[in-house]
Amino acid sequence: MIRVPILMYHSVTDTPNDETRPHAVRPADLEEQLDYLKGAGFTPLTLGDLVAALNKIDGHAVPDKPVVLTFDDGYADFHGQALPLLERHGFPATVFLTSGWVADAGEEAAGRPLDAMLSWGQARELAQTGIEIGGHSHSHPQLDQLPDEELRNELRRNKGLLEEKIGAPVATMAYPYGYSSARVRREVRKAGYFAACAVSNTIAADRHDMLAIPRLTVGKGQTINMFKRAVEGNAVPLIYLRERILTKGYAVVRRTRYGLQRVRGNV
Repeated sequence: MIRVPILMYHSVTDTPNDETRPHAVRPADLEEQLDYLKGAGFTPLTLGDLVAALNKIDGHAVPDKPVVLTFDDGYADFHGQALPLLERHGFPATVFLTSGWVADAGEEAAGRPLDAMLSWGQARELAQTGIEIGGHSHSHPQLDQLPDEELRNELRRNKGLLEEKIGAPVATMAYPYGYSSARVRREVRKAGYFAACAVSNTIAADRHDMLAIPRLTVGKGQTINMFKRAVEGNAVPLIYLRERILTKGYAVVRRTRYGLQRVRGNV
C-alpha cells in the first residue's frame, strides 16, 4: 500500500489576525518543517502529480517517500512568505483558491475573506512558477448544506474563473471546511475535477477515494516533533485525537441539519 502525508496549511505569517490565528503557521516554523522534509528524503509533489502517479498517467511514478503540501483559501502571505521558502527548498505545492475572495475579484466578489488575499495576477504568477492552482469553491460555503443548483454554481463558477484567469486547466480541488457528502462528490466529478481533498487528519493511501483524499492539518500549536511524527505516520490518531472527535461530531450535526432542510423543502 502506498501511503502519502498530504499537509494542509492556511496562512503563513508572524502576525495572524484573530480569525486566521488557529491555523496560521509562522514562516520560521514552515522553514523548519521544509528543512526536515528535505533532510529526511521526502519527495514533494503537487496533488495533481500525485494523483497522476497513483493512476500511472503519462509515465508518472510514485517516489519512495512522497509528500504533498497544500495551502487553502489563497492568502496573500503565501506569495510573500511561503513561496520564497518553497523556492529555496525546491518544493512545489498546491494552492486551493476561493475565487470570490481574490483581492481584485471585483463584481465576482463573494463571501467574506478572513484576511488579505492573493490577486489574480499573483495567482497567474504562481501557476507559471510550478505551483498548482486548485479550486476551493467560489464563496467558501459548507457545500454539503447547499441546494443542488447552488452547489453546482459554487463548483463550476470557481473552476471556470480559475481557468480563465490563470490560463491553465484546474483539475483538483479541496472542500471548504473539509465537508463533503456523496451528493457533493458526484457534483465535483460532474464539474470536471478528477481529485478532491477533505481533511480527516489521516495519512492518505492509494486505497482512498480520489474525491475524498485525507490531509493532515498543520497549525500554530504543532511542534516540530509532532510534525515529524505525523509525516512519518507515527501515532497520527493520537496527535489528531481532538480534531478527529470534533470532525465526527460535526458530521452528525451536518447530516441532521441537511435532513431537516430537506423536510422543510429548503433544499
